[in-house]
Amino acid sequence: MLKIKKTFLKDSSYGSFDEYMASSKNLKALDNVQRSLSDIPTKYKNDLGWISIDKWASNQRLDELEKFAHEVQNKADVLVVVGVGGSNQGARAVIEAFRKQGLACDIVYAGINLSADYYNNLLKELADKEVYINVIAKNFETLEPGLGFRILKPFLEKKYGDQYQKHIIMTGTLGSPLEKLSKDQGYPFLIFPTDIGGRYSVFSDVGLFPLAVAGFNIKKLVNGARKMCKQLSTEENNDNLAYQYAAFRNYFLTQGYKLEVLGHFEPQLDLFGRWWTQLFAESEGKENKGLYPVALSYSEDLHSVGQYVQQGQKDLVETFIVIDTANSSLKVAPSEVKDGFDYLNGKDVWDINKVSEDSTMQAHYEVGVPVFEIHLDELSLETFGELFYFFEFSVYISGLILEVNPFNQPGVEAYKKLMFKGLGK
Repeated sequence: MLKIKKTFLKDSSYGSFDEYMASSKNLKALDNVQRSLSDIPTKYKNDLGWISIDKWASNQRLDELEKFAHEVQNKADVLVVVGVGGSNQGARAVIEAFRKQGLACDIVYAGINLSADYYNNLLKELADKEVYINVIAKNFETLEPGLGFRILKPFLEKKYGDQYQKHIIMTGTLGSPLEKLSKDQGYPFLIFPTDIGGRYSVFSDVGLFPLAVAGFNIKKLVNGARKMCKQLSTEENNDNLAYQYAAFRNYFLTQGYKLEVLGHFEPQLDLFGRWWTQLFAESEGKENKGLYPVALSYSEDLHSVGQYVQQGQKDLVETFIVIDTANSSLKVAPSEVKDGFDYLNGKDVWDINKVSEDSTMQAHYEVGVPVFEIHLDELSLETFGELFYFFEFSVYISGLILEVNPFNQPGVEAYKKLMFKGLGK
């Protein structure tokens, strides 16, 4: 169960924040989102396929994906997920969070960079393994997954001969060049919904199939999202958790703040931080607006960027993801040498981490950093589902308040034009 807590009472304009929360403009933004859940047409109706979880992640579809995933599991040692940005960030966040608990099929990534060294090492790693690849691209026009396909297809042809087609799974939009290529070549084809952008796509074939191949119970992940969807679609006005978070961010933006830090004290959330960064950067970073999103992994980053947060410019707000229930336990034993750390004797490492977490939030708060806490009972597939949906819903509301389109990313295309020119396209 997700809960929130705000600790920015030291801010001199707290009263103004209450007024901001109650403003008719911002309440209207929330009302627009809730109306969209009732299938009332909105300005962004062609981008809201993610709002209803069951549209692309019904129980029937989950059963179909699990069946196909089991077929791949039974044959493959490794699945190479070929995609960049929203095409892999959601699944990757979950896979890397729980990788050490074991995967039914190993998952590695291609299409995430343009490094020759990376690809040479990847091909060496795959040489003696049974390999399948899943190319994920909405329109198959982005360079990184295109390059990944160009490198891995000859590898599979050499390895499997005329049976190589069975080892390539494509995920793209219906009617796209990728679907035509799949039909022409006999590649299995999964659906990248046309009404969902990449960064909102985790609860569709895009994110769910790689997770199912890895052996995760995708129904638990989706169930968490369903619970959060129901909660956020029924909570009204200032009681709505996503609205509170969106209002928090936008209020401090109006007060001159420039950055938002997403901090956590659990390394399992490191890749989730990358997903969150893309979600907010691409959704709000346009028209010279938006907070710059930065994800930090504490306590490690306390010994670097933590210095800036504590004593640098006071132009940032901080959002913490806090896990309330221990996911592991490890007692510190006496060392029986004079190492100066006897104060740790008998303490649990989980509790030590929590003291560090509480101390960090207090220290940052005391120097005037506005702090917003998002609490989870535990870190599990269900709570990951809750988090994904919570932030997707929040950035939608936040974009409406900010008056930007939270679903396009026109700035991403600028470098591509120059790059394609340089490559002779």
